[in-house]
Amino acid sequence: MLIPSTISITISFLMILLAMAFYTLMERKFLGYFHLRKGPNKVSLMGIPQPFADAMKLFFKEQVFPFTANKTPFIMAPMLGLMLALLMWVIFPHQNNSFWMQFGVLYFMCVSSMNVYSTFIAGWGSNSKYALLGALRGIAQTISYEISMALILISMLTLKLNMDFTLMTNSNKSWVILMLLIVSIMWFISILAETNRTPFDFAEGESELVSGFNVEYSSGMFALIFMAEYTSILAMSVITSALFFSSTLMKHSLILILFTTMISILFIWVRATLPRMRYDFLMALTWKTFLPLILAMLMILMPLKNI
Repeated sequence: MLIPSTISITISFLMILLAMAFYTLMERKFLGYFHLRKGPNKVSLMGIPQPFADAMKLFFKEQVFPFTANKTPFIMAPMLGLMLALLMWVIFPHQNNSFWMQFGVLYFMCVSSMNVYSTFIAGWGSNSKYALLGALRGIAQTISYEISMALILISMLTLKLNMDFTLMTNSNKSWVILMLLIVSIMWFISILAETNRTPFDFAEGESELVSGFNVEYSSGMFALIFMAEYTSILAMSVITSALFFSSTLMKHSLILILFTTMISILFIWVRATLPRMRYDFLMALTWKTFLPLILAMLMILMPLKNI
């Protein structure tokens, strides 16, 4: 059983990376049309092989290391980020999983909270003041939303009564988004911060940090950071679909893929629409708004659990 499971997981990871590559193409196409211009359209047929051209360009370029960088953490940080992003896909809800994980939500919280280490190690290992400032901003951002994000998950679990994403997608209960609309909005804002996406991309700041924690990275190492971010976005989209739109329809994988695509498009839409927030506004939003609101919501939901 070990060999078939290993083959299944390997094929799944390859398919995830392929999906991530074409998601970057979709984002560039959408952003182009949002800005009233064309996206990538020069490479072959309508620019469809563009992700492969970008990958070849990045991975075949010379890798440059800063002279004063701490080489081992500098090299390991992008690999760690991509590995954690791929590990989140282990809990992908499917009728024929390679292995069953009963506590999928707990596993998700553990892996997602580890992402901050790749950002911190990349910033510290670069031995650059701008990279370190970006890493510190990323850590402060993570601390601010992780508590409210965990409480949002707990509020949803009071209705789901299980922690397995596959069982959630097979449930015959109503959509959680219909019952907890405000919590759903808070969750979407939190996963924008979790994936370092606009308007919460504080770890990356072109105007004030030159580029952020990844300023010293180029070629293949930069590509790994890039891949980790977009793989995390797709993973968050799948998890959001399982949490908020789970029903008997989710037994069909195409329905899950449809909802995942819709949520991943929302990430692009937000990027095209909103400017970057001010740093202290996110702190105020999470500590002064989300945290009291979700605690109040839990006070309402906990007694209902026993009815």
